[in-house]
Amino acid sequence: MRLVSLALLLSLAGCAVGPDFQSPAAVPDARYTPGPQPVATVPALGKSQSFVPGDPPQQWWTLFGSDKLDATVRAALAASPTLTQASARLREAQENLNARTGATRFPTVDASLNATRQQVDLTSVGITQFPSPGPFTLYNATVQVSYALDLFGGQRRELEGLQAAVDYQRYELEAARLSLAANVVTAAIREAGLRAQLADTVAMAEAQRRQLGIMTERLKLGGVARVDVQRQQAELAQTQALIPGLSQQIDVTRHQLAVYIGQTPASAQLPEFGLEDLTLPEALPVSLPAELARRRPDIRAAEALLHQASADIGVATANLYPQITLTASGGTQEMRARDLFSSMNVWSLAAGVVQPVFHGGELRARKRAKEAAYEQSLGAYQQAVLQGLQNVADTLRALDADAATLQAREDNARQTRGTLAIVTEQYRLGGVSQFTLLDAERQSRQATLDLSQATATRLADSAALMQALGGGWE
Repeated sequence: MRLVSLALLLSLAGCAVGPDFQSPAAVPDARYTPGPQPVATVPALGKSQSFVPGDPPQQWWTLFGSDKLDATVRAALAASPTLTQASARLREAQENLNARTGATRFPTVDASLNATRQQVDLTSVGITQFPSPGPFTLYNATVQVSYALDLFGGQRRELEGLQAAVDYQRYELEAARLSLAANVVTAAIREAGLRAQLADTVAMAEAQRRQLGIMTERLKLGGVARVDVQRQQAELAQTQALIPGLSQQIDVTRHQLAVYIGQTPASAQLPEFGLEDLTLPEALPVSLPAELARRRPDIRAAEALLHQASADIGVATANLYPQITLTASGGTQEMRARDLFSSMNVWSLAAGVVQPVFHGGELRARKRAKEAAYEQSLGAYQQAVLQGLQNVADTLRALDADAATLQAREDNARQTRGTLAIVTEQYRLGGVSQFTLLDAERQSRQATLDLSQATATRLADSAALMQALGGGWE
């Protein structure tokens, strides 16, 4: 027992071979973009977005001020099959860790009980002086204890790797939640933009139809050439061809939203989204580049894989050293079942040491392979960090360009509305024809359509920035 206790103490106090994992250093950059990082966009539609230091709120989608959007995102987070899969993978990894922890940190104890009916022929071994006994039953009860000493930390490194695998699945779950919320928000914005485009396109087609009617009457009177009528017919047909496609895109977007919330497209109860339902976030929190690696779950997942690869090097290194196993067993063997537990008449203690001597270079080659795998994981982590920084930089520039584009679209829409107002007054006074009025109305509708598209793009890029910054997951 003293030897066993000493071995256990040595096992607990033994060092773990292999590298001790350290998280990679944070990015030293103070900004995301090469030039001056924008602090605010130009004003458009009466709003200028500012980029303020800070972390996105946990429920970042509420920045858009839509109860319908908030309810849809919550429904998706509660019932998405994608999250169900990710949650199950996390539980699987945790139970694998629990199983291996129990198998390595504690001795294994097994009990066996058996009965054997047998007969011994003494003459077969040369004993003829005594008659052979009749058949008899032999009862055996045994308890066996076994424990592998972790003197060089191979088992501890294995558990460290399994814990890193659990961390990886946890971050993958958070990444799936962030991606799902962003997908729902983007789909809702897309639907809102498409509905605005559809309304403006239908209005444009109606104006063109009325223009065509006027031109047809003028053709009968010889006021216009047939080629002008045909040109107007072509413009009307081109506009009308856009309507089925926009309707189909709206349906596809709503079908995708139904899948996000875990329902079938036929049975999903979804609200209709319009641009008027969404508020542009005027202040967008932007965390520092040094904080990005700690906030984006995909980068944290890459770090967990790097940690697991580091632990695997320790396991491969420990396999180069001796493996010590202690075993003990005790039990009883009797001719009668009622005497089994009266005393212990069979026992054993054993200790075994296995030292690799020659494996044809296999063990060292496996260690070098794990070191190469670590370098791969380090490269993947660095790539994830760079990709994250690029996402934020691209989105910041996109929002700056979105505001400028929207400002120009707003100015164009204002000018066409002013032109329409003047032409309307001229038509009332008899100064212009109805055809001219309808043409001014068509141009105004086209400007409004362009404005709706720019508005939707600005909203979508605002959501993309929140996703690029890692959302607000805890």
